[in-house]
Amino acid sequence: MAVLVPFDTVPELFYNLAAHYKGKARDVVRHKDKRTKEWVGITWDEMVADVQAMAGYLHSKGVRPGDRVAILSENRPEWFVTDMATQILGAVNVSLYTTLPAAQVGFILADSGSKVFITSTSIQLRKAESVYDECPDLEGVVAMSELRGEHPDFVTAWDEAMTAGAEYWKANESDLRALGDAVKEEDLSALIYTSGTTGTPKGVMLTHKNFCSNAKAASEAIGFDENDHHLSFLPLCHSFERTAGYLTVLANGALISYAESVDAVSKNLLEVHPTLLVSVPRLFERIYNVIAKGVEEGGAAKQGIFNWAVSTGKKVAERRKAGQRIGPFLNAQHSLAMKLAFAKLHEKLGGNLRFAVSGGAALPKAIGEFFEAAGVTIIEGYGLTETSPVLAANPLDAPRFGSVGRVMPGVTVGIMKDGAILTQHTGAVGDDNALSSGEGEIVARGPNIMRGYWNNEEETKEAIDTEGWYHTGDVGRFSNGYLQITDRIKHMIVSKGGKNIYPGPIEDRFKTDPLIDQVLIIGEGREFLSALVVANADLARSMTGAESDEAAMVHPAVEERVKETFKTYSKQAASHERIRDFRLLDEAFTVENELMTPTMKLRRRAIETRYEDLIDEMYAAVV
Repeated sequence: MAVLVPFDTVPELFYNLAAHYKGKARDVVRHKDKRTKEWVGITWDEMVADVQAMAGYLHSKGVRPGDRVAILSENRPEWFVTDMATQILGAVNVSLYTTLPAAQVGFILADSGSKVFITSTSIQLRKAESVYDECPDLEGVVAMSELRGEHPDFVTAWDEAMTAGAEYWKANESDLRALGDAVKEEDLSALIYTSGTTGTPKGVMLTHKNFCSNAKAASEAIGFDENDHHLSFLPLCHSFERTAGYLTVLANGALISYAESVDAVSKNLLEVHPTLLVSVPRLFERIYNVIAKGVEEGGAAKQGIFNWAVSTGKKVAERRKAGQRIGPFLNAQHSLAMKLAFAKLHEKLGGNLRFAVSGGAALPKAIGEFFEAAGVTIIEGYGLTETSPVLAANPLDAPRFGSVGRVMPGVTVGIMKDGAILTQHTGAVGDDNALSSGEGEIVARGPNIMRGYWNNEEETKEAIDTEGWYHTGDVGRFSNGYLQITDRIKHMIVSKGGKNIYPGPIEDRFKTDPLIDQVLIIGEGREFLSALVVANADLARSMTGAESDEAAMVHPAVEERVKETFKTYSKQAASHERIRDFRLLDEAFTVENELMTPTMKLRRRAIETRYEDLIDEMYAAVV
């Protein structure tokens, strides 16, 4: 699908869309008003006025092309306004995760040299106030939330900034408009600091060309349109949501509704009725496990109907992908299966979903196949912050679960081993080159590859070699034109016996078990594999009758059930991939306890450090 308007920079995208919708009363975003509890739309004409007002304020505070403007906010219209105001001035967006502690906020502000800092809630404002003196380039803070009590002089209320900025824009409109027109493809658009599973965050320098080329490629490969409606809840400070759920959606004229919060997504789905959903696998895993739990507790009859419905759905999906006819008998069976087993699933997803996009981590094959059978196609993609981010994505009409799809148009992906390229594939619709290859590191070149790391030439040289290949650190191979990911090189476990083991695929096997909510495989330098397991608290409590989640998650009955699950798996696994011991934990891995990144990836080293004693206990008997 072609994008709605031509653009090579973000200001061009914004201004061309604004011209296209001028006077048409078309909403660009919607949000839920906290006072009225009603969904409120902002039209393109209203958004243009707001963006120009904030741009006027930022310019009045000395923000010039190339300067950095930082945002610490949840997904909301003010994020959109701040970002676009920054873009049309030729300045650089520095977005921060709201989960970051004050010390990391201060590091990013100081490292980026941000000039103005925009915050959302009072909690985020307090972080800004606590680190302000440590950030010599910072010249002011704007607070979206209502100011109560005393605040330092450097804090300005959002409404006050917008009022002053509107007057400033009006007085300097021709000069300010010229700044957006002067932005070039090669100019920086954003610094995105990697959350990282280890080490100090690095500022990834992404240009207008990086973002815009990727948004246009995604539009061509996947196909959003003006009738689509996206419920946005993944952090906009992450490149996945920023490109897929923001710029690509806008480029196709689709509508964005901002979820009230991550916790409110299930409720907002019923209110918004989106046609597309951009998410991480964790959401789909949780939905599947809730369904599996209900089926397991429903008795033999319910299990039989459910299994029949899934089987029927898979038959229909396979025939559709193969272009085969679906006969009247199978069609009737399929309609009955949808009504009996999957109607509530569609209802909970809003009842209007065309497809979902999954990224940020691997989607277990069984999860993708289940949703497809249920009539919900999940398009799994793959990429990294440094690649803006999408390198590959499954086609909507022919997804292959267990793969991350075909290479994006205009992007080249190679498989490298021992410094040599085994094969490479330049993406184009219908291009079936690189049908298969050996396994090696995934490397990439193209217009979406970052300029480098901010103030970090050494790390940049490590990431991008002299031939221009960006080294992803992921291992994979091509199979019939589809890219398959094995795991992260850094996650590879080398056992004491010298066996190379990738934990990701092993962990994925247990994501469809309703009792196992999270699992981390251990074994680096060890004699065998072991695991740390977080049980599903709700199911554990219903199984055990325990009075608290903590007691239920480590209950002997849960331990016995998990033991049987690992025993069944190990019978089929290679000897070096068998799980020979495990420990149950009474606390989940979360962003809040710093055992997950903001994009829901496990912080492996942090987890192993936190539970070092439990891990040592599992290997204590080994001589």
